Amino acid sequence: MRVRSAAADDLSSLILLFEAYREFYEQVPALDAAASFLQERITNRDAEIFVAEIEQGELVGFVQLYPLFSSTRMKRLWLLNDLYVSPAHRGKGVSVLLIERAKELCRQTGS
Repeated sequence: MRVRSAAADDLSSLILLFEAYREFYEQVPALDAAASFLQERITNRDAEIFVAEIEQGELVGFVQLYPLFSSTRMKRLWLLNDLYVSPAHRGKGVSVLLIERAKELCRQTGS
């Protein structure tokens, strides 16, 4: 399994994970809106999305972080807003890998 940045090529698989995540929070399904939302995040690079991919190329989880800034600290912060692992892959350390990648982003950006 590897964790990497989401790319435009991941959109069709990422949408399904994203919708499962939203469904968990009892949101009305909205595939087209989800596709637009995720495409904008990836294209505009106004969020960091990391995906967990198993050997067969299947995406099984994601984490999404949004940049914030702190006036008192005078530095960038990252808000870990979304974290989801497909039910079939829970309990296998996927979320730990995603969170570790989020921590790495914080270290890389001095956040």
